[in-house]
Amino acid sequence: MAKKKVSDRHKDKQEAPVPKGRLLAIGGHEDKGKKELTEEQSRNVNFEKKEILQFLVSELKGENPMIAIVPTASTVPAEIAQDYREVFQELGVKNIEVIDIRKRPDARNKEFCDIVERAAGIMFPGGDQLRLTSILGGTSVLELMKERFTYDEDIIIAGTSAGATAMSTPMIYEGETKEGYIKGDVRITTGLEFLKNIAIDTHFIERGRIVRMSQCIATNPGCIGIGLESDTAIYVTEGKHIRVIGSGLITVVDGMGITDTNIHEIGTGEAFTVRDMRVHLLSKDECYTIPTFDQLHA
Repeated sequence: MAKKKVSDRHKDKQEAPVPKGRLLAIGGHEDKGKKELTEEQSRNVNFEKKEILQFLVSELKGENPMIAIVPTASTVPAEIAQDYREVFQELGVKNIEVIDIRKRPDARNKEFCDIVERAAGIMFPGGDQLRLTSILGGTSVLELMKERFTYDEDIIIAGTSAGATAMSTPMIYEGETKEGYIKGDVRITTGLEFLKNIAIDTHFIERGRIVRMSQCIATNPGCIGIGLESDTAIYVTEGKHIRVIGSGLITVVDGMGITDTNIHEIGTGEAFTVRDMRVHLLSKDECYTIPTFDQLHA
């Protein structure tokens, strides 16, 4: 019997589902309307007070929609949750819950699963993305969130700063140096996996993170890197269609066309080389579609 071609075998398999949920990844320091404008904000005609959080609220579906705040990444979760509770109330949201998971056993709380089932939106504030993955990874609460994101068009998942970085796979969680040009300086693990084959980094331009993202993509050229500047976000539909929101820029790092890199040849502690990596800078209302291959596995 003739052996099936790869393309023919593919027809026999069920492709991974296209996510029906929507995602909002924010670069951090999104305006909450509580501070005086900086000089840069006052000169930026694209700056709008509370624009990103107002957009999130506008995307909540249903009558009296509920938004759930997950402050797990923070070392001061009660303060962070209260901060977002206040701003959401100012934006007209009356139904707000807090999923206060601080340790892995907390994730077994059935009340939290019930909140996830009822939520129109789930917000992950900033802090430490490794806290998010190490505490939530493999728990029923996270799996329920991912299930709703995959199959339920009535939910939006949002994260800011560390909460945005954790949305991706792979996930950058630490850098030995600010520059990130030394092999081994950038530490990467698996994120919460709401977005596949996408790496997100935040506070991107102000903290000079283009090189550390480049190292991440040089080692994972099948992934797309997205750097989010402060008060800037990406709104993602179907897991790949992106629209830019906010006052700054996003940086897209595409390594699929890399022609040469020595990252696999040099030793830890040496500077790396990469050639023909593509970079796009996109501002407010620009759109971009992540180049993807058909997924064989969910």
